[in-house]
Amino acid sequence: MRHKLAGRKLQRKSGHRRALLRNLAAALIKHEQIQTTTAKARELRPYVEKLITLAKRGGLSNRRLAHSRLMDETQERKLFEVLAERYAGREGGYTRIIKAGIRASDAASVAIIELVDRDVDAKGQDSGPVQNAEEFEAA
Repeated sequence: MRHKLAGRKLQRKSGHRRALLRNLAAALIKHEQIQTTTAKARELRPYVEKLITLAKRGGLSNRRLAHSRLMDETQERKLFEVLAERYAGREGGYTRIIKAGIRASDAASVAIIELVDRDVDAKGQDSGPVQNAEEFEAA
């Protein structure tokens, strides 16, 4: 029986699930809008909202807690410097989940999870080829 056991297993072992949530949270903080399955989005929402609450409180111990859950220094910096200020007046509800239909390949229900009051320019940043053509030829 699964009485009082919170959270979805997402058909993964605990280490893989922890890494999945960590990577999804870093991607959401970086791009401020990502598309994933509905189950992953619903599991990611409290994870990210707790990170934003830690950032709003500030302090070294909360920064260390956020780092242990995020493991990405660049996104941790954005979380504490940009998002904490943006959501300073908001008492929760930092994310929104929008259902986006069914994926054609495997018929999984897909959703878009995004930050409320997001920066539209953040979506898709640093995507594309890693190296420029000149850098590739020089290497």
